[in-house]
Amino acid sequence: MPSKMAMCVGSFKFLAVVAVISIIVVENSLTHGETEVNGSENLIIFTVATDETDGYKRFVRSVDKNGLSEYLHVLGMGEEWRGGDVRRYAGGGQKVRFLKDAMEKYKDNKDLVIMFVDSYDVVFTAGADEILKRFQDMDARVVFSAEVYLWPDKTLHNQYPQIEKGLPYLNSGMFMGYAPEIWKTVTHREITNQADDQLYYTKIYLDPTLREELQMKLDNLAMIFQNLNGVQNTVTLMFEGKNSMLQNVNYGTVPVVIHGNGGSKMFLDHLGNYLVNSWTPEKGCLACKEDTVNLAEREIDNYPDVLMAIFVEQPTPFIKEFFKTIADLSYPKKKIDIFIHNSAPLHAKDVSGFLDDHSSEYNSVREVPHTYGLGDQEAKNKALNYCLQLKCQYYFAVDADARLTNPDTLKLLIEQNRGIIAPLLVRPGKLWSNFWGALSDDGFYARSDDYIDIVKGNKRGVWNVPYMGMAYLAQSDVIKKYKPSYIYGDLDSDMAFCRHLREQGVFMHVTNTVKFGHQIDSDNFATYARKKHPDMYQIFDNPQEWEARYIHPLYLEALNADRNLTMPCQDVYSFPLMSETFAKHLIEEAESFGKWSDGTNNDPRLAGGYENVPTRDIHMKQIDFETQWLHFLKEYVCPIQEKLYPGYYSKAHAIMNFMVRYRPDEQPALRAHHDASTFTINVALNKHGVDYEGGGARFIRYNCSVVGLEVGYSLMHPGRLTHFHEGLRTISGTRYIMVSFIDP
Repeated sequence: MPSKMAMCVGSFKFLAVVAVISIIVVENSLTHGETEVNGSENLIIFTVATDETDGYKRFVRSVDKNGLSEYLHVLGMGEEWRGGDVRRYAGGGQKVRFLKDAMEKYKDNKDLVIMFVDSYDVVFTAGADEILKRFQDMDARVVFSAEVYLWPDKTLHNQYPQIEKGLPYLNSGMFMGYAPEIWKTVTHREITNQADDQLYYTKIYLDPTLREELQMKLDNLAMIFQNLNGVQNTVTLMFEGKNSMLQNVNYGTVPVVIHGNGGSKMFLDHLGNYLVNSWTPEKGCLACKEDTVNLAEREIDNYPDVLMAIFVEQPTPFIKEFFKTIADLSYPKKKIDIFIHNSAPLHAKDVSGFLDDHSSEYNSVREVPHTYGLGDQEAKNKALNYCLQLKCQYYFAVDADARLTNPDTLKLLIEQNRGIIAPLLVRPGKLWSNFWGALSDDGFYARSDDYIDIVKGNKRGVWNVPYMGMAYLAQSDVIKKYKPSYIYGDLDSDMAFCRHLREQGVFMHVTNTVKFGHQIDSDNFATYARKKHPDMYQIFDNPQEWEARYIHPLYLEALNADRNLTMPCQDVYSFPLMSETFAKHLIEEAESFGKWSDGTNNDPRLAGGYENVPTRDIHMKQIDFETQWLHFLKEYVCPIQEKLYPGYYSKAHAIMNFMVRYRPDEQPALRAHHDASTFTINVALNKHGVDYEGGGARFIRYNCSVVGLEVGYSLMHPGRLTHFHEGLRTISGTRYIMVSFIDP
């Protein structure tokens, strides 16, 4: 499962697609100037865009990639939009008015083809010649795109001509035709800015006399235009080399202008990750290298100023490792201002420790401790405002669950030069990540068809997604312009932030071009928050962090089949097992619990209440560590056992798992005995010659003693019959060992 976590487009098919792209010369109109045309077969593409949104930039990229830039004429750029909120309500009449004003000079050119398309939710996948050829094949003077839904007046259903096959209803987001007929269409009657443009064109089409006079048709089979709303399951991506296209599998057509109309805008965002040669199986992510910056070409003083907002919003395992990854980021610290909010009293010392060690290295530090009583939504909004107050160029939000183990993460995100971008962070061994590939109808996680491939790294690139969180970089211009908030109804902070951005058409990206790190799992951490060392209990939820901290650094070397381990006595082996930190934390956890047995034969913890060979000890069950310890035996001890005693495969079953404490004035030694086990491990937990003197184990049959075992090293020896042994006297100090009788 992903964290809080595109919609299915069907299986990818690798089909041959040939798009012949040739250029008919028309003045470049991206400057929004007048367009002059020449020749017998000409084309002008009109669109309306009052703002350079992310959707508009994607549209322009598709125009450029398909050689259509010199055909494009943009209407309304920089003007006030007065056509209403067409994402929610009927409207858009201003588009008709814009087009009417632009068309007057071309109204008599019978050979000029006029195409009109929306811009924020449209992409082209072919060039002029292919578009014109398909239009000519339609044998019409005007062709409108078609869709599956009737909007905005459903009562007009019975007035539509009957068709045998295809999409039945007119959509006004894409159409084309010869100039005289388009002129007659846009001047048929007056329309206000806020009137509905689709209804305007629909009534013209539904008038049989006008339809015949204008020779108007709908592109029912998606020969040219594909509206996506309601047909997500009938289209599929297709690739050839570095070319990516969309096929309508119902009609066997390959439309060349794609429109994310209505509720399909996020589906177009998903398809846009692939279309227009953005990503292909053969070439990978082609768009990833576009519009990037190279910080290596700048002097450090010219690096962008970054506000790094750190949020510790709940008890979080391995918080020290989190702060180390922050300190280890390679970005120059003098170009970073720190905002840090901690709402977990448990981590107050950890935050203070990080600031004591590193605050002087950063440009500035602002701390908002838990004593301020701010919730995470308020704190995150405060961080956004603080970024603008500082006139930062980037806002870099990092939750404590993020582990940015790649020190170049911040540099790489800046170099990608996206408005908002997150590094992919996945829980190790799981499919839970910090992004969603799609949304359900109620606005929560839905799995996209490419989610698993992205999470597993089978597909690498920069992906436009509807939700990302935990760690992300935002350009300050985006924050200034769109003013996102971390408060939206009852949504959590990151969901609210993304909701605000989605509703304003801001693209959010996640990148997995390289390995950036991973995320840890805090879900069950509060269960152990009152323990002396709650991280020690995280062997199941966060095995990667747990192993890095608690397993001896030489353990993997010892496990190597080519490495011979020390055998100080017959069939008694010594090997590195625990880190010194694990040994120390075990001792402190036991001493914090404090209820050591009395060292007599009477032991109510055991079935029957009798201990034959008693010690001063604490059982792992008493400190709630039994389950974790048994897993530790299975994962780390049994592989060593199979190497040392081949042919025996342990079940890692152990009833007796206990820490023993030896003191001269308490229990200094242990009489000779056999262990009730198939094999036993005995781990040294503190330092001989420093913490205690004396001690050790003597194997009587072999008259062989092992004394002064290094901290974290374990003895492993057979239990029953052969290895009669005793615990040697501890002369001074306190000696701690950890013992397990395995497979009794």
